[in-house]
Amino acid sequence: MPRIVMGVESSCDETGVGLVRLHDDGTVELLADEVASSVELHARFGGVVPEVASRAHLEAMVPTVRRAFDTAGLTMSDVDAIAVTAGPGLAGALLVGVSAAKAYAAALDVPLYGVNHLAGHIAVDTLQHGPLPTPSLALLVSGGHTQLLRVDDIAGKITEVGSTVDDAAGEAYDKVARVLDLPYPGGPPIDKAAREGDPTAIAFPRGMTGPRDPAFDFSFSGLKTAVARWVEAAEARGEEVPVADVAASFQEAVADVLTAKAVRAATESGIGTLVISGGVAANSRLGALAAERCAEAGIELRVPRPRLCTDNGAMIAALGAHLVAAGVAPSPLDLSANPALPVSTVCL
Repeated sequence: MPRIVMGVESSCDETGVGLVRLHDDGTVELLADEVASSVELHARFGGVVPEVASRAHLEAMVPTVRRAFDTAGLTMSDVDAIAVTAGPGLAGALLVGVSAAKAYAAALDVPLYGVNHLAGHIAVDTLQHGPLPTPSLALLVSGGHTQLLRVDDIAGKITEVGSTVDDAAGEAYDKVARVLDLPYPGGPPIDKAAREGDPTAIAFPRGMTGPRDPAFDFSFSGLKTAVARWVEAAEARGEEVPVADVAASFQEAVADVLTAKAVRAATESGIGTLVISGGVAANSRLGALAAERCAEAGIELRVPRPRLCTDNGAMIAALGAHLVAAGVAPSPLDLSANPALPVSTVCL
């Protein structure tokens, strides 16, 4: 059985390379997690520019691989298998990672696993908290995804329970930050500003919470628009915009809906473990409210440390290790990236 698994992530604006060791008991040990971010290149545009991201991945890939092996104290010859994000994500960005992984796999004559980025966000939790109880419920919240997923088998059976019908939560954070003249990406500055504000100051709407709305789907477009209109109205009246209160009220609306639906879905399904991952999982209010509501419902809450929540190669390596342990067949060397890869497909 392969022991050292290398993971390559390039779905958006982070070039990630991770190395893990798969132990005989099925546990996975993190050896290295190196990331090169191109976020500063995109900041002036207020969002990720696909062409810029692709070029940044191309330039960062080899140096990031070298740093990962230096950190782990390993050589390329130690690698037994390679996993790479095959989707979902930006087409050009994915192609850089997949091409690099193919080249390394062919040169080293090791099996290649083209894996699902979203499943990686779930698998990364096992690096910190150990084996994932099954079934579990995963809440993935990031700039591109907001989904509730039932996990019966991390290596092969993941089912979507609910998803956003418009903006992802992280996307809404970025757009609200722009309205408030806060830096990009919007998550950290809004979280920071909210700590000084009153979350009850403004009654922003909770999307998709009406009696006729789908129970576990999400919508943040209306919330984003409500914040923009509130700020515009305040400025039209000549008032100074209370940034901290707006940030806190907006953040409370997001955290309220996310945690309420996640806990409800777990309770109604009889699932006792909730994993929250993705970049927005590092948000302080989301974590605090989730912990409070999970404790009340008797649900175990697992949230990876912030470094593991954002896009990284460690999560892809971890997923690859679980696929190896489960005996899943490797991907063909002619595999293609799939920007719209469904979460139900864990490995191509």
